[in-house]
Amino acid sequence: MTVSSPRPTRSVTCCVTQQTSRPPAAGKLLPVTTNQRVHSLTDTESWEDIPDGQLVYADLPPLPLDSGEVFENVTMAFQRWGRLSPARDNVVLVLHALTGDSHVIGAADDNHPTPGWWGNVIGKGLAIDTDEWCVIAANTIGGCMGSTGPSSIAPDGMAWGSRFPRITLLDQVRAEVFLMDVLGIDRVAAVLGGSLGGARALEWAIGFPDRLRSALVLAISARSTAYLIGVQTAQIAAIKSHPDWQGGDYYGTGRSPAEAMGIARRMAHLTYRGEAELDERFGNAPQDGEDPLEGGRYSIESYLEYQAEKLIERFDPGSFVLLTEVVNAHDVGRNRGGVHAALGNCTVPVVVGGIDSDMLFPLRLQQEIVDHLGNAVGGLHVVHSDKGHDGFLAATDEVAEVLRFTAEVARQSP
Repeated sequence: MTVSSPRPTRSVTCCVTQQTSRPPAAGKLLPVTTNQRVHSLTDTESWEDIPDGQLVYADLPPLPLDSGEVFENVTMAFQRWGRLSPARDNVVLVLHALTGDSHVIGAADDNHPTPGWWGNVIGKGLAIDTDEWCVIAANTIGGCMGSTGPSSIAPDGMAWGSRFPRITLLDQVRAEVFLMDVLGIDRVAAVLGGSLGGARALEWAIGFPDRLRSALVLAISARSTAYLIGVQTAQIAAIKSHPDWQGGDYYGTGRSPAEAMGIARRMAHLTYRGEAELDERFGNAPQDGEDPLEGGRYSIESYLEYQAEKLIERFDPGSFVLLTEVVNAHDVGRNRGGVHAALGNCTVPVVVGGIDSDMLFPLRLQQEIVDHLGNAVGGLHVVHSDKGHDGFLAATDEVAEVLRFTAEVARQSP
């Protein structure tokens, strides 16, 4: 069984971002860190006193990786909403999906190009009530939203690029556990996640049972399937085959495979949505004012181009490739005697949910988790939505019910 690394003992510096303008798009102008003004907190300052939603950087101790390497100079960016209880026992850790970020709540701003992705279900008076819970969301390592990733600057002054270590979901979770150590949180009340965030929540429950009281695992599987790996390796190939990929070392060259990432996003987005929903919305209709028989676009084609452009404006192709490879390698049974053995050994109360129209992670995969998990609570919670995999973001009312149920599990768990 893979074991967690010891808790760090050295003190760690946090700092607050003071950006005055939105960073340039990672897919267009790289690296993206030149316009950030950062100040170190003094000894008397605390992350608990920083205003809700402010992006904070924390330096982590050397991070042991599944590869056997030790990754040094790792930074994690996180946000907080709500107050920490005197007992420090009301933390809810929220984990984002592949191209998501820590911006769970709030409008788009200079630091965050998109609105909070669970802002309709987490906040004051909502399913996860920030008057009761201290919500923390961290940007995963390997991404491009503040935590260390391929576009980050290495100690030699150059972007990590292809030198960024190959990481796993368990490595990402170790970093999140280290962050909790840095913040002085011995045990979180709940870890919540959908999609890639759900995979990390499952790793938390299996690998670090003494660090959480409950978990929500939503719209994910216990291991990656052939279908998932197939569609995602095609997306990776689209990026890596582009001449501007340059072996992953395109940072600072003035050339970026951003357009190739846009093509990958088109493929990915089709797997995120429901087939019936897309056909009902677009059918085979042409885009307004265009004729596909004369070189014009279909309406669905225009829609996918728009989705690609939105991602290009805010995300780095290097992170897209790396995080997609992380998802492909997802397997909770690795070094634990297989999937069923790993699930069966889980003692943490886990709420499992799925989307009934999800073709990427169909309900049978969440049912497998429920059937073999050592402590699944309430059976399989089915979210009814025609939005496919994106239902974990779009089906607000039903997702809110699952979150309320999870919050109650957290309250009742010792």
